[in-house]
Formats: sequence, C-alpha cells, structure tokens
Amino acid sequence: MIIKKILPAIMMLVLAVAAVNFGMQAYKGFQAERQRKLLFEKRKAAWQALEKKIASDIKSFDGEVSLVIKDLATGLEISFDKDKAIQSASLVKVPIMAAVFYAESEGRLKLDEKMTHIRAQTVPGSGVLKSEKPGKSYTIKELMDLMISESDNTAANMLMEKLGMDYLDKSFKRMGLKNTNISRVMMDFKSRKMGVENYTTASDMAYLLEKIYRGKLINPLVSKECLTILARQKVKDRIPKKLPPGTVVAHKTGLERGVCHDAGIVYTKKGNFLIVALTRHKSKTSKDAKAFIAGISLDVYNWYDGLV
Repeated sequence: MIIKKILPAIMMLVLAVAAVNFGMQAYKGFQAERQRKLLFEKRKAAWQALEKKIASDIKSFDGEVSLVIKDLATGLEISFDKDKAIQSASLVKVPIMAAVFYAESEGRLKLDEKMTHIRAQTVPGSGVLKSEKPGKSYTIKELMDLMISESDNTAANMLMEKLGMDYLDKSFKRMGLKNTNISRVMMDFKSRKMGVENYTTASDMAYLLEKIYRGKLINPLVSKECLTILARQKVKDRIPKKLPPGTVVAHKTGLERGVCHDAGIVYTKKGNFLIVALTRHKSKTSKDAKAFIAGISLDVYNWYDGLV
C-alpha cells in the first residue's frame, strides 16, 4: 500500500525534473540561437563595409574586373560582373584538371599511365617542360601537377591532346560550367589572332572551386586531391602575396597579354574564403592588376582577422 502511494509521487517528481531540464535546455538553445543571429548580423554589417571598400578599389582600377568573394561558412558573397566572359588564360587548366579526373573515373585513362613528350608539343611561356629535352616520359599525374603548380603550358597541351577538345568541352558542361569553353591549345598565337579564344567567368570558376572544396567533384577523395594539387601552386604574386607567411592558398593563376587572374581558396584560423578575380587591364604590364588582386585578397583576410 505504501509503495502504491509513493510511486505516483515519485513519477510526478521525475516528470517535474524532466520538465525543468527540458525548459532549461530549450532556454539555452534559444539563447544560443539568439547569440548566433546577433553575431551573424554583426559579421554581415562588417561584410557590407568590406564590400564598399572593394567596390571603391574596383572603381579605381584601370580596366575591367569580374569578381566573386564568398565566405564558405555563412555563404556571404561579394560579386561584381561575375558573369562577364573574359579570356581564361591559364585558369582553364583548373577545369582541365577536373576533366582528367572525370576521364580516370570512366576508365578512359589511368593517372600512372605515361606519355612521351615530343618536340612538336613544346610551347613557350610558363613551365619547365619547354626546357627539357624531348623524349622523356611523364605520368598523367605528373603532367597534371606540372600544369597546375608550374602552370606548364606544354604539360597542359599534352593533356588536352590526350583528352581531345570535344571531350573537354563536354566535361566542362557536365561539371556545371555554363560559360567556360576550350577552343584552342595554350600559346596558339595564330588562332588567337583569328579571334579563337578560351573564355570563362568568375561565376563559373567560383562554382567549380566551391564544388571541389565541398568534396563534390566526383567524390571527396578526388576533390581533396585537386585541393592538394592547387595548394602546390608556385606563382604567389597575387592572392597569397600580402597574406601572412604560411597561409594555405589552393589556387590557380592566369596571365596573358591584357588579362591577369587568380582564383582559389584561402584558409584562415577563423574561416575559409573563396576568391576569384578576373581582370582585363589597359596597362602595358600586369603589375597593377597583380597588386589590385593582392590588395583585395588582403582586405578579405583582414575581415576574418577582425572576427570575434
């Protein structure tokens, strides 16, 4: 009898304690959500100030700018003329790299498969293969790494020859690029004079880089490998130039007469951001364009450095 009388009281007490705990948890959750929203609004205000600063820098730049900057945690974005088609120069090597991995996933090639460098494939400009004696063999993976880290034009042309223009164009569309094409090989000045050109947009490059960052290019392992290759980029006179030593930047540059680009992911202690800067300048050299890209990159980095 005593147990029957006490049991309901115990159950009431347990329910009461559970209700109090639930209420406390709900309150803590409400407070955390409120704090999160307040922090986001504060960051958003600072982001808008950053946008105004960048807009002023773009206005002062002597040329055209196509730009995308994105905070990869919150999705906050700054963009200017992001769908403007501009000559891609060596930025096209990023989707070529992606296409190589697509071809591997389909069994069209193997990354350890070797190609022999012949004299007819040698072109001037960036890279080390132009100085190597023809006849040496390289794996597809080695050529891909040279194409990105050294921006090697000869390596790029060898891979383009291996895959074919038609396959590359189809692969670009399949990976979600809307306004990126491949119409000529690297350093084909004859075709360029005839108006045959490779184009891309900041929007397309930002889309591809974010796809790689999110692990969605084929699969997470392939995406991680792409980031690793991009992080080995040796040309550091644009996005990384003014950043603190040791800052990891997975990126690819592009440079031809009248155009200067850089596109990549910057890793910071307080968050990672994507930056794609395409420029078409009027100067005789690319010095000012490089300084412009480096300055914007530093502005964004400083935004993260100032976060609480």
